[in-house]
Amino acid sequence: MGKTNGNGKAIPRILIVGGGYVGMYTAHRILKKLGKDEALVTVVDPRSYMTYQPFLPEAAAGSLSPRHVVVPLRRVLKRAEVLTARVTDIDHERKVAAIEPIAGDPYEIEFDQLVIAVGSIARTLPIPGLAEHGIGFKQIEEAIALRNHVLGQMDIAATTKDEKVRRRALTFVFVGGGFAGIEAIAELEDMARDACKIYPNIRPEDMRWLMVEGSGRILPEVRPALGEYTVRELEKRGIQVKLNTFLESCVNRRVQLSDGTKLVASTIVWTAGVKPNPVVQRFGVPLGERGHVMADPTLQVEGFDYVWSAGDGAQVPDLANPGKFCSPSAQHAVRQAKQLADNVVARVRGFEPREYKHKHVGSVASLGLHKGVADVYNVRLRGWPAWFMHRTYHMSRVPTFNRKIRVIADWTLALFFRREAVGLGSIERPRDEFAEAAGDLRKAA
Repeated sequence: MGKTNGNGKAIPRILIVGGGYVGMYTAHRILKKLGKDEALVTVVDPRSYMTYQPFLPEAAAGSLSPRHVVVPLRRVLKRAEVLTARVTDIDHERKVAAIEPIAGDPYEIEFDQLVIAVGSIARTLPIPGLAEHGIGFKQIEEAIALRNHVLGQMDIAATTKDEKVRRRALTFVFVGGGFAGIEAIAELEDMARDACKIYPNIRPEDMRWLMVEGSGRILPEVRPALGEYTVRELEKRGIQVKLNTFLESCVNRRVQLSDGTKLVASTIVWTAGVKPNPVVQRFGVPLGERGHVMADPTLQVEGFDYVWSAGDGAQVPDLANPGKFCSPSAQHAVRQAKQLADNVVARVRGFEPREYKHKHVGSVASLGLHKGVADVYNVRLRGWPAWFMHRTYHMSRVPTFNRKIRVIADWTLALFFRREAVGLGSIERPRDEFAEAAGDLRKAA
């Protein structure tokens, strides 16, 4: 549609909404399987890169360079049309998508096959003060901002003479005991503990790290015994874990918990789950009760033969566990993307799609440098072996050979050199110093 091949026949467009894990992998596989005259692949995402989210905790802790955790879409998808924009509406009757670019007027593009892979966003609650003071942990920008913030608070604590300011600066609250929250608090506490070596007047015991979880256990993806082990290991490091507890308020950074605990914290990190990206509500497709796109086992959206969906934002029947849906994990996402791409290729070539089926093999989690837990193929590992398995698995999953080598290089250097404990909080306000200098010039004039 719009472009033709050498025979004057219109080339069908495959529109992929979302350039995250599912979107990028689907596009990459389609491009490998289809010739340039068979289809035009268009990927639309507000970001020009894909973030490998399992590595966010290590990027926040300084074990990995931020640039090595993201993959530029245009570099990986060289034959694709990559639009840094948003899809704001879908007209199924005309098979047209409304595109809103970063700058300039909106426009429309036609499509033949549509892939919805917009993923998920943070699931927040109307808690007083959360929107003003909470920090998310879903994108690379948030991970690096959190790292800079934590080290910036240590700078404050090392400099101030006010004990109340010092105590607030060294209090860190994390809400949500799933993989994201546990790995984030474990990696950042490990980093801060290591950073204490260059702050003569800050000891690890001076810091207060608090994990707040609303359910009765952490890491629900692994067996209860490993969750209990994780709690014990965190508490050995001085990290307090509060189960069956909720954040009720954090106005003016004054944290109030449902068990009556009150404290003042400079850092409040929200990792209490995700929800489907609400943009799908404007796409004219069937949604589940929680807002997920309803998909068949073939990854086709229910009621459509040209619309597909997978990943965090889709509700896909888990054929390996009848009656359940696939969990929102990287393990399913990478395999769903592969099957989705194969099915789209089959449809373009006039063949029938195949059903997605995968038995979950287990989970791995890092608890800081050389520490972890794993529950894989009914084998439970703890400590260094689990940590090594975590790194090995995710290194194998991170896209492109280029990124794998860069990640391995970062880890290798970390064996010989201590990680840099430098907070660059001012990088978020690069014009402050120049604006101050310009203001002084105006005063002098």
